[in-house]
Amino acid sequence: MRRRSPTSVASEHMEKGTAKSQHPRLCFLVTLSLFFWVLLLYFHFAVLGSNPFDESAMVPVPVRTELRPSHRINDPSLEIRKRAAPVKESHLETPKVADSTKLEPISVRTEFKPPHRTEDPSPEIHSSAIPVKESHLETPKVVDSPKRATKRKRESFPFMRALRTTENKSDPCGGRYIYVHDLPPRFNEDMLKECRKLSLWTNMCKFTSNAGLGPPLENVEGVFSNTGWYATNQFAVDVIFNNRMKQYDCLTRDSSIASAIFVPFYAGFDIARYLWGYNISVRDAASLDLVEWLMKRPEWNIMGGKDHFLVAGRITWDFRRLSDEEKDWGNKLLFLPAARNMSMLVVESSPWNANDFGIPYPTYFHPAKDADVFTWQDRMRKLERKWLFSFAGAPRPDNPKSIRGQIIDQCRNSKVGKLLECDFGESKCHSPSSIMQMFQSSLFCLQPQGDSYTRRSAFDSMLAGCIPVFFHPGSAYTQYTWHLPKNYTKYSVFIPEDDIRKRNVSIEERLRQISPEQVKIMREEVINLIPRLIYADPRSKLETLKDAFDVAVQAVIDKVTRLRRNIIEGRTEYDNFIEENSWKYALLEEGQREAGGHKWDPFFSKPKEGGGDSGGSSAEVAKKSWKNEQRDQS
Repeated sequence: MRRRSPTSVASEHMEKGTAKSQHPRLCFLVTLSLFFWVLLLYFHFAVLGSNPFDESAMVPVPVRTELRPSHRINDPSLEIRKRAAPVKESHLETPKVADSTKLEPISVRTEFKPPHRTEDPSPEIHSSAIPVKESHLETPKVVDSPKRATKRKRESFPFMRALRTTENKSDPCGGRYIYVHDLPPRFNEDMLKECRKLSLWTNMCKFTSNAGLGPPLENVEGVFSNTGWYATNQFAVDVIFNNRMKQYDCLTRDSSIASAIFVPFYAGFDIARYLWGYNISVRDAASLDLVEWLMKRPEWNIMGGKDHFLVAGRITWDFRRLSDEEKDWGNKLLFLPAARNMSMLVVESSPWNANDFGIPYPTYFHPAKDADVFTWQDRMRKLERKWLFSFAGAPRPDNPKSIRGQIIDQCRNSKVGKLLECDFGESKCHSPSSIMQMFQSSLFCLQPQGDSYTRRSAFDSMLAGCIPVFFHPGSAYTQYTWHLPKNYTKYSVFIPEDDIRKRNVSIEERLRQISPEQVKIMREEVINLIPRLIYADPRSKLETLKDAFDVAVQAVIDKVTRLRRNIIEGRTEYDNFIEENSWKYALLEEGQREAGGHKWDPFFSKPKEGGGDSGGSSAEVAKKSWKNEQRDQS
């Protein structure tokens, strides 16, 4: 048989049509070309080891015949295919995959998709035989709905994780976590090691014992309970609060979920060391050091310190030095720019400033369990009170605005008034037993201003179930808004100072106008307030009751939470906020956003030097307070 020549074979194939012969040849050339590129890429990345890309980019995928002008790459196989068999432009844009089963191992793509695309373009676009414009091939931009944009904006705030904890109903600490800074010991513990230097006139070492409660009180006269009573110093809140925080049930080491951040700085003890005989550099040193330390911490950057709080067991005027003159009083902690962002809890706050908040003075009672409180409350309900009113204190002859002289005179001249004088010899005013015994035998306890607006005596009297009588709103109503009802008539009596000073109003007659039924209701209100006004023993924990510490911490958390939500919503808490009117805002009703005129405006005329009508400048107020402390210890 004669062998066919190659020419005759080719002619025979051509007779069958070029379409049948070109298709296998095209596939062969494409496969050969891609195989060559795979070998080249393998040699480059695997042998030379210079692959700078993520390995996930090399997942085998089918080769697509679709070419997008905006993403075209320099692929040699494209030119081969064009020369081998002319293809219409519409065929290049079809979404069909060319022989995907045969080309599955190939890992080279002929197109690049935008990073966010997870699926092919809509088949409706590619089914048309009409050439598709470039704009149709690009991924359409997704326009966020207002709801989605708001959600994304919310999530951008660094405190969102903390806010979301409130939504976890299965977490008992949701929305209550506290992060505590681990301060260097020079800011707290080292001060206690040098406790003899904390006061010129008082050995504070005995008062910092028992977690800050001081030495136990003996119940010789049966005035106290058998347990839970201590000779607590009125300025010991720094230590008491810090030790209570150690027992807080929602502490966290993760500041990102914290509803507030506590700074355990003993600010009161710090200034107490240096008030007398030290220059302003020494007085300011620890405060400046603290602020510098805090501002370097990542926790500070979350809100610029607006979620931070600290405690000082002294009146605010010790931390508000108005100038850098050596003769001026105190330090300037509360005037430092960083400290103005923080919240400072003090036993007396400023009516005209927004960065401090009043918390109760410590009393002598520090229960270890709920039953101790209930027993004491029941006892106060059953007492017979033979005195209509009483007063424990001394006159202030150097203060012409003080009404103490008139109050003392009215007590002396009344058959239903009891006076415990504090200025003659060894005063019983310094005996906890004598003070509490008088308060327990009185229906009403008179609480005029001390050297400053407030007195510890107000809390001792309420602990005894005695209805307080105030003569200035700054003594309680604008101070302890976290712990006392806004409706002050429920638990107290208010007699304006001018009624005593100018009109010589009889306190006895005013109190007799209150019916016995109303007195009983008011006394019950006072007795019910007792848990909120005392600090429980830091070495134990109350179960169902909230003490002064719990109330203060929750108030700080609420304050920070409101601030965060207002930031998200792009609003402020109050309209047209005026810091000089700070005392008014805590008295606003729910939903009110602006403070207008108030009946107590005359009591809080703008201070010329920071002290208002509470005895002159803040420096003078604080100095008088310290002089009184010196006298008490003499």
